[in-house]
Amino acid sequence: MRQVLVRYSVKPDRVSENEELVRAVYEELGRTEPSGLRYATFRLDDGVTFVHVAFEERNGETSVLASLPAFKRFQQDIAERCDEPPSVSTLSEIGSYRL
Repeated sequence: MRQVLVRYSVKPDRVSENEELVRAVYEELGRTEPSGLRYATFRLDDGVTFVHVAFEERNGETSVLASLPAFKRFQQDIAERCDEPPSVSTLSEIGSYRL
């Protein structure tokens, strides 16, 4: 299972656009209901920092999330939307409760 946390900050005038793109990903996930994926996105209290957490069981190297058209649209111009580029951290679970 691949477990990652992604953190980035968008330009203040691009927050709404980023949220719309993220919501489109969740709309597609709701329609397609891929198995083996747990995914959440949060906006921090500064209003511009976003955190994505993904837990994905993979068959080979293919990521279900990365293959979604809505996720590809989200990633397409991420560098232009950001003040702080995405930082990806691999997570090593020590314990969890209902996650």
